[in-house]
Amino acid sequence: MGRLPGAPGWLRRRDPHLVAVHRALRVTLVACAGFYVCRYALHDDTMATYALFAAVATGVLSQLGGGPEDRARTLLAVLPGAYLLVTTGTLLAVRAWSAALGMLVVGFAVAYGSVGGPRLVGLANGLQLFYILPCFPPYQPGALPSRLAGVSIGLVLLAGAELALWPERTPVRYQDRLARATETVARLADSAADACTAPRASAGATDLDDPGPATATAPTGRAPTGPAAPTGRDPTGPGPNDPTGPAAQAAGPGRSAGASGPLAASRAAVDGLRPTRVPVLERPASAGAADRALTHAAAALRYTRTQLARVVTLGAGAPTPETAVLLRATARALREAAPAVRAHAPAPDPAPVEEAIADFETARAEPAQEPWPATPQAAEARLRLGCIALDAAEGARFLLIAVRISRHAPVPPDPHPGDRWRSPFWYAHLPTRTLWWRRFRGHLTPRSVYFQNALRIAAALAAARLVAGALDLAHGFWALLATLTLMRTCAADTRTTLRPALTGTLLGALATVPLLLAVGERPAVYAAVLPVAMLVAFTAGPLLGLAWGQGLFTVVVAMIFTQLAPSDWRLAETRLIDVVTGAAVGTLAGLCAWPRGGGSELRRSVADLLRDSALALQETVAVVTGTTTGTGALRRAQHTLTFAEASYAQFQTERHDQAMDGPNWQAALLACQHTTRGAEQLLTRCPPGSLAPWPRTVERLERDAVLVAGAFQQQSHGLRRRRRPGRTELRLAETEEVLLGERTLAARPPADPLLLTATDLSVWLSGLLDDLAAVSPPGAEPAPAPGRTP
Repeated sequence: MGRLPGAPGWLRRRDPHLVAVHRALRVTLVACAGFYVCRYALHDDTMATYALFAAVATGVLSQLGGGPEDRARTLLAVLPGAYLLVTTGTLLAVRAWSAALGMLVVGFAVAYGSVGGPRLVGLANGLQLFYILPCFPPYQPGALPSRLAGVSIGLVLLAGAELALWPERTPVRYQDRLARATETVARLADSAADACTAPRASAGATDLDDPGPATATAPTGRAPTGPAAPTGRDPTGPGPNDPTGPAAQAAGPGRSAGASGPLAASRAAVDGLRPTRVPVLERPASAGAADRALTHAAAALRYTRTQLARVVTLGAGAPTPETAVLLRATARALREAAPAVRAHAPAPDPAPVEEAIADFETARAEPAQEPWPATPQAAEARLRLGCIALDAAEGARFLLIAVRISRHAPVPPDPHPGDRWRSPFWYAHLPTRTLWWRRFRGHLTPRSVYFQNALRIAAALAAARLVAGALDLAHGFWALLATLTLMRTCAADTRTTLRPALTGTLLGALATVPLLLAVGERPAVYAAVLPVAMLVAFTAGPLLGLAWGQGLFTVVVAMIFTQLAPSDWRLAETRLIDVVTGAAVGTLAGLCAWPRGGGSELRRSVADLLRDSALALQETVAVVTGTTTGTGALRRAQHTLTFAEASYAQFQTERHDQAMDGPNWQAALLACQHTTRGAEQLLTRCPPGSLAPWPRTVERLERDAVLVAGAFQQQSHGLRRRRRPGRTELRLAETEEVLLGERTLAARPPADPLLLTATDLSVWLSGLLDDLAAVSPPGAEPAPAPGRTP
């Protein structure tokens, strides 16, 4: 069917593609069709009720992702779970305490299922309703067939409507976003190769700063030192050292103006892969290997882009042909990956870029054919440029392997089976059920926001069920529905929703009273008006706000129940009492269980992550130098990173006082991502004990690791004490000077190629300092503190 013509201008402004209107139309037609057929043709009130509420639960209270076919498949896939929940609720309705106990278990299980990915998050509220509705009296096990038949009718009709009635546009796939970003980064790789092909003017010391975006999740290399939004929201503009920024443009042609186009385009494309820029339901966040691989590929691409931008900015004082050859191979690898991500080409082969990496490592270990830079500083810059280019190529190699995994193509056997901390692609070799089990088991702890939210929702729904039973509320499921839809992840957000919700319900109840008094018991009138009222209610909620949605839905509920049984004006009173009861229970639950939401957990988890990252970087240096075989510190940091990222994702959805936000949370996560990803890459490339034959080098590197780890520990302590340590307290300048000295000593063609590993470690540690400096950028004022540390 076509789009609706002649929509009012204000409606087009609020809903340009009429998505909300078309969705409301689909749900209204399906709900009314199922209700009318079952109620008036089949004369089965129970089947009518469940057909209507099945359509409302999945069409209004749920969010479905993907195109029309995906949405239809999701609705049909919900059927077995809906049958199970309806059956469970029907059998446990025999006693109020059994229904409440079942609500506790079901509420937790369904809410905790959101750990499996955004698709399950979108379905959570609708699935809860399939238990809530039948768990109330009357206890009628004999009505179970009618209930299941009604659910089937509602879901099947809605699945058909998704395909036939105003089907929604298929959203841009994450794979397409990733492919476009890969193509733009390939062009940047060409620009980086050009920068290393011919001499160019030196741009000064600032050219050594990383131009990459603050969200680069790079395994190695440096992240930006420019300030980012203290609220943790993604900055969108170029950083102070970005060659595309105004400061860089004012610096003149020495910053390779010809590369500004690829730099800006690649920044915009890679920024489009950030979770906050991708619709929730389209993010590859499930526990399966394919989604993990897509996330891994995006992280590798962000890292590669950051390193390539650094090459463009750093440049070279003299031509470096071996580096240019490696960068050309990186560009070819990225171009091969782009169509493969879209499944428009065979899975990419990482062998060519691996061969280029091997050739480059051999070339940089051999005596230089051209004159070596005269000054130690120039030699250090050239050596560093090679390390950065090698890191970019390694990132491209990781990208190719991740794309192969996402395409279910064969990958090399795991070189360290069972050793997750040394196997970046460990998930590619495990069964899907094992991956899902690990995801669910890993978050089964009070430190996970998924666990906190599930327990909060389950406790609130169980309490609401007990209260409804104790008060013998006539339509107690409305109380649970209010608890479910009004409670948020933090108490502040819950309080914010209460006023419009209660105001709307009160006004809806007041409007319902004269309607019931005027029409009386004439079901035909309500049946005639119901579709219009339902369409307006389901459209007003998304477009006009919660108050309008609650108020109009109160009128709709009255029209539905007056067709099922004789009702008077007290039905509106019952609806209001139930909503107030449910809202009160939800508010109390939010005040008692983790009232500060993701903000409180974010501070704790990031502090733990900084501490674990400090131990992980020391462990990585110790393993490469041969002083230990590993203590599991990296594995712990990876585990803690999972909790911190989940807390940050929830934190971004909540209202919070910007003055209490603390440091740049995003930069803190980046510093720790840089640590774990860099450690993975170094441990993959460098055999354990590589530097053991050079005890003096080992001693210096371990000392350097202690200095960098100390800065991480200081930042962790600052978070716990609600203060921001400055560069002087973190000793960043002193530590960077030490690391620069290490690289300058190594800035000559080394006699043994293994000594280059020491340079790689030094560049990695130096990058960690830059990441850490961005957590509390210069000029950032400490947040006012006082409250106890969570």
